Amino acid sequence: MSAAHEAVITRSHRARLLGSVFAGNPGAVMARSWSATRSTNWLVVVSGFLEPVLYLLSLGVGLGKLIGTVDTGGQHISYAAFIAPALLATSAMNGAVMDSTFNVFFKLNFGKLYEGMLATPLGPLDVALGEIMMALLRGALYGLAFMGVMWAVGLTLSWTALLAFPALLIIAFGFASLGMGVVSFMKTFTQLDWIFFVLLPMFMLSSTFFPITVYPRAVQLVIECLPLWHGIELVRGLTTGVIGVGLLWHLVYFLGMITVGLVLTTTRLRALFLK
Repeated sequence: MSAAHEAVITRSHRARLLGSVFAGNPGAVMARSWSATRSTNWLVVVSGFLEPVLYLLSLGVGLGKLIGTVDTGGQHISYAAFIAPALLATSAMNGAVMDSTFNVFFKLNFGKLYEGMLATPLGPLDVALGEIMMALLRGALYGLAFMGVMWAVGLTLSWTALLAFPALLIIAFGFASLGMGVVSFMKTFTQLDWIFFVLLPMFMLSSTFFPITVYPRAVQLVIECLPLWHGIELVRGLTTGVIGVGLLWHLVYFLGMITVGLVLTTTRLRALFLK
């Protein structure tokens, strides 16, 4: 067999393999999810925006008067300016996680929507990307609304805060892609409690309300492995203007998280519905 003939066979095999996974139409899945969210879950979306605003008012403004300024590594900023980017990153995480876990859990185990979708030319990667894009949109809406509050009260300290929005998209993408893959293993509502069991400590410890330097070095190393810490440090650096090479490491972390999440989610959907 000639080398040219072997190359043709290889390309044909790859096309068939990709075609079984991806049809190039994740927008249809996202449009369906957006229509359902717009008509039934708008109150949930609004509440997701209000939660970080209340944290900012009660802790950033109220408690901040007692704390004064915080040292972020050579720069002293107000306590409100310290926790605002953390709440911004958290809002993007919450929006993405809620949409990619609880909503997906119902569709996987009760709605039986994905069986119908995968009976069409759509592939598992279309479903995964469509649902992740919807979760990404929800996280972006939370983040954009909260950014508006930050701008209005003067908590964005540098023009680089403009880059915080694309950073939020990356953060939401990372959490959504991994969240959907993880929830595909869950079969009961009680198992969903594990999501809060992970999110709440991560929210409290990931330099949200105080620098991680208050912890022993061993604890700091654990926190530095958490995705929310990377997201908070990335957004905080952009909103305060503390730009360094370290921000690239946070981006690399989330790119790896996105890759792992997409592979996991696609593999799980294929195993569940394309047996």
